[in-house]
Amino acid sequence: MRIDRHSTPPLFSHRRSRQRGGCLPLLMLLAVLSGLLFVSRDRLADWLLTLPQAIPDHGRLSAALASGDLDNAVRLARQRLEVYPDDGFSLILLVRALIYRSYVDYDTEPDRRQALQLTTSAYNRPEMRAVIRGAHALALQANGRSREASQMALAAIQRDPDDMPARLALALSYANQGLFEVALREAGKAVEIAQRAAPDWQADAYRALAITHSDLGRYDNASSSIAQAISHNRRLIPLHFERALYALQVGDKNAATAAYFQVIAFEPDNAKAHLRLCEISITLREREAALRYCNHATELAPGWSDAWYQLGREHFLQGSMANALRALNRCSTLQVLQNVPVEERRFECWYWQGQAAEALGDCEALLSAYNQFQAMSTIVNLPQTWTYPPEGPAMCLTPPVN
Repeated sequence: MRIDRHSTPPLFSHRRSRQRGGCLPLLMLLAVLSGLLFVSRDRLADWLLTLPQAIPDHGRLSAALASGDLDNAVRLARQRLEVYPDDGFSLILLVRALIYRSYVDYDTEPDRRQALQLTTSAYNRPEMRAVIRGAHALALQANGRSREASQMALAAIQRDPDDMPARLALALSYANQGLFEVALREAGKAVEIAQRAAPDWQADAYRALAITHSDLGRYDNASSSIAQAISHNRRLIPLHFERALYALQVGDKNAATAAYFQVIAFEPDNAKAHLRLCEISITLREREAALRYCNHATELAPGWSDAWYQLGREHFLQGSMANALRALNRCSTLQVLQNVPVEERRFECWYWQGQAAEALGDCEALLSAYNQFQAMSTIVNLPQTWTYPPEGPAMCLTPPVN
């Protein structure tokens, strides 16, 4: 049989035609769906985040806090509270994490105020008042409102004697009010309750016990108690800072140094730990180490005036007056720019700055620091005195022309 290729259509010509005709509607449908998906992607993401499996449970929150991962604990607690705003467990854990995080570095103090804002808002809701009362007392105490904290804690304990936040708040608030023996007794009760009924609170309870021992001058007992707290949560950075503090009280600089190194092991960019190591190095007269740690602290925290003060002071003591003048000028400038109340300023930044300027023969820098110091002394009664004769520093007087 002979095939006429000019008159016979290809074998698959009709099938190809049908395929092209069938693909066009499908492509149009895919394009429409893609457009809808693009437009609604934010809504879809929100919906996915609100699915039950995306909401962290109490176990994840507790695990984050138990591992010392305060940032994650705060994030997870907030995430859960967005869905369950009346979840007392998550709110109390969030408050604990914020209070602990407020002691982690030099600039984390606002976390304490935020914790108090959260508990105040919850306490003002009648359905949450009984649940949050103890944590509210703890937040009040962390923000220096000890008398209110003790009253709130007593009300919470009257309702539930095992309320751990209330027990801790009561012990710490009594200590701040000078009732040291009573505070120690309450801290002991907190430890007993934690061991018996609240194992997740043992680090908190031993920390409170350590603080109350320290307030009584029992630094060995304080060190022992904080070691117990660390054994229950070794990655909780504030506990290591407190361990260093108690070690320094008994002159054990090696133990304090080890505690600060532990902080840096967990958080290499912790400016506060580097500055504390600088201060220890200064007392040990380890000049190179002191400059290294202080310099690193200013690099990590360029807006922290305390770091610039220690750096400038160390330069001054080593005779590097130009470097001292720069660092101390930065210290004084930051305090003014940050609107630090005059009575809370570190006046040594001005005084040492003036001495460095005088050593360098820099009259302009000396007069600037001196005039600022005198202006502040008219506002508050400074513990330091720094005066020149009425005509000013001798080096700045213009010699008479013969």
